[in-house]
Amino acid sequence: MFKKTTLKNGLRIITVPQKNTQAITVLILAGTGSKYERKEINGISHFLEHMYFKGTKKRPSSLKIAETLDKLGGLYNAFTGEEHTGYFAKVSAVHLDLALDWVSDIFLNSTLPEKEIEKEKGVIIEEINMRQDHPIEYVQTLWMKLLYGDQPAGWDIAGTKETVSKINREDLFQYMSNQYVASNTIVSVAGKINEDSVLRKIKKYFSKIKKTKPLGKMKVIERQENPELLLETRKTDQTHLFLGVRAFNLLHPFRYAQELLAIILGGMMSSRLFEEIRSKLGIAYYISSGSEANPDTGFLFTQAGFDNKNVEKGILTILKEYKKISQKRIPLKELKKAKDYLEGKTTLLLESSDAQASFYAGQELIEKEILTPEEIFAKINKVTQDDILKLAKEIFRPEKLNLALIGPFEDKDRFQRLLKL
Repeated sequence: MFKKTTLKNGLRIITVPQKNTQAITVLILAGTGSKYERKEINGISHFLEHMYFKGTKKRPSSLKIAETLDKLGGLYNAFTGEEHTGYFAKVSAVHLDLALDWVSDIFLNSTLPEKEIEKEKGVIIEEINMRQDHPIEYVQTLWMKLLYGDQPAGWDIAGTKETVSKINREDLFQYMSNQYVASNTIVSVAGKINEDSVLRKIKKYFSKIKKTKPLGKMKVIERQENPELLLETRKTDQTHLFLGVRAFNLLHPFRYAQELLAIILGGMMSSRLFEEIRSKLGIAYYISSGSEANPDTGFLFTQAGFDNKNVEKGILTILKEYKKISQKRIPLKELKKAKDYLEGKTTLLLESSDAQASFYAGQELIEKEILTPEEIFAKINKVTQDDILKLAKEIFRPEKLNLALIGPFEDKDRFQRLLKL
């Protein structure tokens, strides 16, 4: 289904041919993100991502960058996370050469114009303001801050208004020079392709990529002995919250059990929390659970928005379901439903070329190992009822509980007292 090729300079190439599509996606992943930053340049990974759309020698303006693929009806964008930064173009397969040329050009040849840097600071600050104005989004930032505090894992990926304002062109070039190198980069191409032809073209476009060794990241420190709470007081009609627990990282044997546990609790419309909180009690419009697992961090959470008068009821109901699932084995039928849901959802998501490119490249970058969907499904299907119970007992403990919320409240103790299991 896929082929991995490593060039002499360390650049990794992943090709994923698809027969039943007329599209191709070219994705470049760099193994760097906010966890690789220092405090004074927090947000620089995200800032650099923005600047890659501001011009190259070949395409000297943001307009020229955008027009190239707009003329084809192509889709293109970039993204920044804690562990990686990505740039992609999705076009009709007949435009493969142009997509490769465009993505490699912005990745390797961006000029980072001084005047654009100053303008983009304003754009990013408005992006930060926008997210802060949306409690449903901003509570996620508070959640990471609550779990990890003043270290890269706890900082906002976009940085702060203060750090963004101080980043300069020299900072951007230095960071780019350190991190955007061959051994830290993956080029993934999926869709209607000829693998041999694609490999030859990638070798040509990326022949000049730097070969130095990238900088590493700080080790994440986790300390917690009691339930923790972070409250942001804000005049809102609805209280938005994250309630969950520290859990296991991507490399832990419980990885797939953790994902299934989150689905059973609140990952689908027939999940326990959706049924209890929305269908039966009618006290929330949105309620969902998820599992986040990175190479060095992991947690399981429930996110919800409640009318302010129903916040306590909502929190207690979530905690009741946490406790319940840690005391009694789930029915085999419920476990099978979660497995079938995860397999079916993954299969549907992987129909597109951009999802295929990301699926394989993401595994290679983060896990240094690539599994096919079938191999992953086999691991998921090995998870037992006892695995789920053992995991739930391990993570649903008072000393691992965390609650981040935004609402019109001043009294933290009111919520602190609820954090019991």
